Amino acid sequence: MNDRYQSPLSERYASREMQYIFSPDKKFKTWRKLWIALAETERELGLPITQEQIDELKAHQDEINYEVAREREKLVRHDVMSHVYAYGQQCPKAKGIIHLGATSCYVGDNTDIIIMTDGLKLVRKKLVNVMAELAKFADQYKDQPTLAFTHFQPAQPTTVGKRATLWLHDLYLDLEDLDYVLSSMKLLGSKGTTGTQASFLELFDGDHEKCRKADEMIAAKMGFESCYPVSGQTYSRKIDTRVLNVLAGIAQSAHKFSNDVRLLQHLKEVEEPFEKNQIGSSAMAYKRNPMRSERIASLANYVMADVMNPMLVSSTQWFERTLDDSANKRLSVPEGFLAVDGILDLYLNVVDGLVVYPKVIEKHFMAELPFMATENIMMDAVKAGGDRQELHEKIRQLSMEAGKNVKEKGLDNNLLELIAADPAFGLSMEELAKTMEPKRYVGRAPEQVREFLEEVIAPVLKENQGILGMKAEITV
Repeated sequence: MNDRYQSPLSERYASREMQYIFSPDKKFKTWRKLWIALAETERELGLPITQEQIDELKAHQDEINYEVAREREKLVRHDVMSHVYAYGQQCPKAKGIIHLGATSCYVGDNTDIIIMTDGLKLVRKKLVNVMAELAKFADQYKDQPTLAFTHFQPAQPTTVGKRATLWLHDLYLDLEDLDYVLSSMKLLGSKGTTGTQASFLELFDGDHEKCRKADEMIAAKMGFESCYPVSGQTYSRKIDTRVLNVLAGIAQSAHKFSNDVRLLQHLKEVEEPFEKNQIGSSAMAYKRNPMRSERIASLANYVMADVMNPMLVSSTQWFERTLDDSANKRLSVPEGFLAVDGILDLYLNVVDGLVVYPKVIEKHFMAELPFMATENIMMDAVKAGGDRQELHEKIRQLSMEAGKNVKEKGLDNNLLELIAADPAFGLSMEELAKTMEPKRYVGRAPEQVREFLEEVIAPVLKENQGILGMKAEITV
C-alpha cells in the first residue's frame, strides 16, 4: 500500500465509524437491500415474484462477491449491471427479477440518500457531544473575568465562560440547520429512466395507484417516511448542496473556535491539550504549538471550499439527467463528511482538555483595567465635588501619558498613580484601588451564561442524553 496514494482523510483524520458509512461494503450491501425491497414491493403489488426468490436474495444479501463484479465491470463498463450480474450468480432462482423495472439510479441515488442520512446522524451525535463539553466549560468559567477584544484590541471585559457561549451558540445554529435538513431527507424511490415511472406503469398494467404505492412501500422498507414527489432520473442534486452546506456551516463554527484558541494560546491565557511526549517543533524544543486547532482550521478550509462542488454540479445538470455529476459526487460528498468527522473529533478533544491560566488572564486584565475604569473613577471624583468636564479632559490627557509610558518606554500602566497625584480628582491610591475589582466590569456576562445554558442548551442536552458521553480519539 505504500506505493500508491492514500487519502489523509482515511489514514489520519476520520473515524472508522464514518469511514464505514462511506465504504464499498456499506454501499453494495445497501444496493442489495434496495433490490430486496423492490422485489418484495413488486410481489406485494401483484407481480409474479415468489417468496422463494426473495428468500434467496436475502440469504446472500451480505455476501458480496466483489471479484465477480469487478471482472464483469471490466467487460461491460457499468457498475450497477456488474453487481446485478454478480448477485444473480449467487441467486440463480431470483436472477431474472433482480432490478426489475429499475434504472441504475434506483440503487445509486437511493443509496446515496441513505448514506448521507447515516452520515448526518453521526455528525449530529458528535456535534451534540461537542456542545455538551463546551457547556461544561462555559459553566465552569462563567465568573472568570477576562479582557474582551474588538478588532483584537482590548475592549470592555467579559468572562471566559461568556466567550465560550459564543462558540456554543454557533454550534447550536448548526444543529438547527442539521436537524432541518435531516428531517427533510427523502428517498428517490422507483422513478425510472426519466422520472416518469413509465417502466413501472407498464409492469403494473397501467395501474397508477400501484406506481404511487411502490414508492411509499420502498421508502417504508428502507426506514424513510416518503420519497421526493418528482424527479428526473436522479434526485435533485440540490440535495447534495443542502447537505454539504450544513457540513460547511459546522466547519465555519469550528474554524472560528480554532482561531480564538490559537490567539488565546499566543497570549498564554488558554491552551489546547498538550501530551507529555508531544513535540511542538522539530527545531525549538520549548514550543507548544496549537497543532490540533490548526488542523481544525485546515480541514475546515477544505470543507468550506468543498461545498462549491455540489453547487457547480447541481447548477449544470441537463434536463432529466447527465453523468457529469458522478465522478465529482464520489469525491466531494464522502470527503466532506470525512473531513467534518475529523473536525468534530478534534473539536471534542480540544474542548475536553482546554487549560485555562487565570493568573495570566488576571495579569493582562489588570494591565488594561485602569483605562477601562476611567468612567467609574470620574464618577467617584464628581461625587467628591469635582467638575465632570474638567475631569474628563484631565483623564484623557493622563490616559495618553500612561499609554505613552506603556508603548514607548515599556513601563507598566501608571494611570492610577497619575490620577492619585492630581489634586483635581481628590482620590487616594487606596480609594482608586477599590475601583479595580474585575467583576465590576463584566456586566451581565455570568448571568447571560447561566440563562443561555439553562434556557437554550440544557433542553437540547436533555433531549439527546442518550447519545452523550463520547470521547474523541485522534490518530495524530
